[in-house]
Amino acid sequence: MKTSISWLQKSFDAPLPHPDALIDAFTFHAFEIEEAAGDLMDVKVLPNRAADCLCHRGIAKELSAILELPMKRDSLREPIPTFPQSNMLKVDIEDNKKCLRYMGAMVCGVKVGPSPAWLKDALESVGQRSINNIVDATNFVMLNIGQPLHAFDAARMQIQNGAYSIRVRQANAGEKIMALDGKEYVLEPSMAVITDAHADTPIGIAGVKGGSAAQIGNETQDIIIESANFNGPLVRRAAQKLKLFTDASLRFQNNPSPELCAYGMRDVLDLVVRVAGGAVEGVVDIYPTPQTQTPVQTSLARINGLLGSTFSREEVAHVFERLDLSTNIENDTFTITPPFERTDIVIPEDLTEEVGRILGYDRVVPCILPATTISPDQARYRGIEFVKDFLVDRGFTEISTQSFSKKGDIVLANPLDKTNPALRTDLVHNMQEALTKAAYYAPLVLPPNQKPKLFEIGTVFTKEGEQIVVATSEPVKDIPALQDNKDYIPCLYELGAFKPFSIYPYIVRDIALWTPAGTNAEEVLEMIKTQAGELCVKIYLFDTFTKEGRVSLGFRLIFQSFERTLTEEEVNKIMAELSGILGDKGFEIR
Repeated sequence: MKTSISWLQKSFDAPLPHPDALIDAFTFHAFEIEEAAGDLMDVKVLPNRAADCLCHRGIAKELSAILELPMKRDSLREPIPTFPQSNMLKVDIEDNKKCLRYMGAMVCGVKVGPSPAWLKDALESVGQRSINNIVDATNFVMLNIGQPLHAFDAARMQIQNGAYSIRVRQANAGEKIMALDGKEYVLEPSMAVITDAHADTPIGIAGVKGGSAAQIGNETQDIIIESANFNGPLVRRAAQKLKLFTDASLRFQNNPSPELCAYGMRDVLDLVVRVAGGAVEGVVDIYPTPQTQTPVQTSLARINGLLGSTFSREEVAHVFERLDLSTNIENDTFTITPPFERTDIVIPEDLTEEVGRILGYDRVVPCILPATTISPDQARYRGIEFVKDFLVDRGFTEISTQSFSKKGDIVLANPLDKTNPALRTDLVHNMQEALTKAAYYAPLVLPPNQKPKLFEIGTVFTKEGEQIVVATSEPVKDIPALQDNKDYIPCLYELGAFKPFSIYPYIVRDIALWTPAGTNAEEVLEMIKTQAGELCVKIYLFDTFTKEGRVSLGFRLIFQSFERTLTEEEVNKIMAELSGILGDKGFEIR
């Protein structure tokens, strides 16, 4: 959620702290800040809080609670006016599970044009492009309180008996709509559309995008404003199938409260009349099942028990007051009736989370976990680790392969990979595949002439049931002699720093040279490494013998680039230059 600090400041009389302090406040009590620059903060609002915090009002409300900074006004706590009933607009909802509420307002005599400077500046401060005063008004209200809105040009719709008609219905298979982005989309019955009911033609994809058929233009005079609430999963699936992700779909897919529709309509009508003139003819509100707020009850003992804290009754009560949660307290029991926009507060644990984050998890005193007895699972784990450490001590490297295979006793009804529809009955086939891959990469990590030694401990699935078995790439002496050791303490291995690896192929070259007796092989290796350059990623001494007072040293060089595939020609050139340098130093190339 791109958030303007200047926009937030309008909710407070007192000046907000420095941006660094705001970032700390959010990070330790509410949300991560993904990016901050100047007046802009990108707040990472997680899905559980998207219903109320994908807007400046929600972010300001959080700041008010965290910093104990009173808001000068909260638009969601101000009364909703009684809207006049429209005689020029009718609304019908086909399925009230797909559209929970639909409000439509008729506004006549508007004048479409550029937005005033303050409105343009507000939108541009969070990366939004100003379009015109009507569209900007709907976008501003959405960014301010979180309710997506849309405006249609009434003149582009049919009128019968002096009234326009909107219907929310299921899309027809193969039905098409030209959206405001200029692209045509093919719809499916799993989606919902807003239609001009008189013509039965779609003018919007419900919760996702408006259509160009009723687009606002410079000549527009009469408009219909939509403030609705659509089923979250329905909107999410439609956006994913169409690959059409919008500010509206982001908000609807997180199930904001249908109560928010009326606040959005109130604010947008007020703003449209201010910036574009006109008069509100009336409003239609179809709300089949009004939302009710269910109280949530918890106790001080439960809160402290879950957090492992010793917060007082007064501290907890003050948290609920800071969060503007309607609270009834009897002894040490709290009964909370959450406000309509806090759709995330439904169980006692939700209240515990609110207390913990506001007071600060740093106030929860850490304690040592009680001692536990070794369970059968723990004993099995220790036994497996015993076998692993035994094999690692003998130079083996552990691999972990997938449990799926082409054939097996158990075939999956819905496999993740249709080429491997069964569960494995042994580890042998995967071991063979791993050895083939390891042989290719061996020169990069192993000295010459040393084969990879691999092992795997994993579950196999046969008709008799599941079993844990061990497979090794070569026989291991004294391994049917290992005894299960439930008290074994596994080895602790200290990992080194991670080194990036190249995705490009390597090239191997060998070079052998005669050296005088007594020559230090390590010094020659370092000399070759320096002269071979950065493309030489590995060098090994793989052969040495003495003849007639001279010592033959054989080195293997591995060349590889992190940026491209090397060619034979450039490696041959390096080797030729290296041979010349070694010859100049008195070594004879064999």
